Amino acid sequence: MEICAVVMAAGKSTRMKSNHSKVVFQVAGKPIIKWVSDALFEAGCSDQVYVVGDQQEEIRNILGEHVAYAFQEKRLGTGHAVMQAAPFLEGRDGYVIVLPGDCPMVTSETIRKAIDMTAEGGYAATVVSAVAEDPAGYGRLVRDENGNVIKIVEHRDCTEEELKIREINSSMYVFSTPLLLSALGRLGAENAQKEYYLTDTIGILIGDGHKVGVAICDFDDTRGINDRKQLYEATKLMNRRIIARHMAEGVQFLDMNSTWVHHQVKIGRDTVILPGSTLMGETVIGENCIIGENTRLDNVTVGDDTTIDSSIASHSVIGSDCRIGPFSHIRPDTVIKDHVTIGAYVEVKNSKIDEYTRARHLTYVGDSTVGKNVNFGCGTITCNFDGQDKVGCTIEDNVFIGGNSNIVSSVVLGKDSYIAAGSTITEDVPPLGLGIGRSKQVNKEEWVAKKSRMRGANYIRLDDKRSEV
Repeated sequence: MEICAVVMAAGKSTRMKSNHSKVVFQVAGKPIIKWVSDALFEAGCSDQVYVVGDQQEEIRNILGEHVAYAFQEKRLGTGHAVMQAAPFLEGRDGYVIVLPGDCPMVTSETIRKAIDMTAEGGYAATVVSAVAEDPAGYGRLVRDENGNVIKIVEHRDCTEEELKIREINSSMYVFSTPLLLSALGRLGAENAQKEYYLTDTIGILIGDGHKVGVAICDFDDTRGINDRKQLYEATKLMNRRIIARHMAEGVQFLDMNSTWVHHQVKIGRDTVILPGSTLMGETVIGENCIIGENTRLDNVTVGDDTTIDSSIASHSVIGSDCRIGPFSHIRPDTVIKDHVTIGAYVEVKNSKIDEYTRARHLTYVGDSTVGKNVNFGCGTITCNFDGQDKVGCTIEDNVFIGGNSNIVSSVVLGKDSYIAAGSTITEDVPPLGLGIGRSKQVNKEEWVAKKSRMRGANYIRLDDKRSEV
């Protein structure tokens, strides 16, 4: 059975109030139009043509050249859009699926159900419908007393009685390809908008004596996106689908409403995702982890048994049995091995940190290589930028760095060495050595009294800065 698809994606996206096509907006980390394309591929339809308009380059950049394109110069309705794909359809037998490009919620199961119904029932077309609590804005399916479809009426053309119908047209169809081409050639524009409606092909086919089927699906599968509110609603629904899938595989989410997970994210069983977390891109999280609260991971690989608390990490690797956060920032190209602690207000960028190393608070490690079992004292900084180039440090195994130390670019701290607290280290420190880089302390006796700098009770007062509510 030959199956192809026509996807309508030439709209101006006026209600999105954007310079971009609405079909390139993302839902759960994937462009809307890619959700549609993937659903078609999964349903067994690899031969696809996209009817595009002025913003076609954005769509082409997403879908590439694995699909075909037809340009719609003027927007004269859905029927006119499908007419632009007629050269793609000519000479084909079998069936064609017609979808709007703004329906990311449609599933391959819904598409397959409509295809199978059309073939098994010998229908000229099958309309995908749903029952809506509030059908406002949707076309209505009008049936006779026996339940047969008579016609589809656009909302703006409905009578008072037709407006009461709750079964809506999803704008998704399966047609016999030759019969669709025949009906397209007879479309007119006798309606309120003076447009060519694809829905009128259903009436034409019924008038020719053909049968039309209806595949009823869940209303959520039919949701299209015309404005930012509908984009939010679809994103929320897709997020719930994704989270439910992870729950079925043994992942615990404490709050579905405040947690956001992209479609490609993988999570191991017995991991707990706390409220406020956002998992993005191709993030992979191992088993028995605790993620959150208020953590964002973007294209991060995390090993087993790791806890990440109120932190941000992107394009990096974090090993097993690590403790990250709170308020840590793991920046791109960082590799953190197993059993590492990266604590409060610690930032790591483009660095490699080996096992059992600890930076518990207020530390910056940039462009550096750090060995095993290194201790960073509070306030340690690797001074990796000389004003022109980013050059890090090499810190070998078992090094102890005292608090408030600065390790200047390209310095090597040898294995088992110590750095005295408060030091600025500008030269290599040999293995087993002690590096001290302090200026000499000078005490000036009675300086406070001589300069009248006493701070007593008269100087104690409340902060008089205005409080913000």
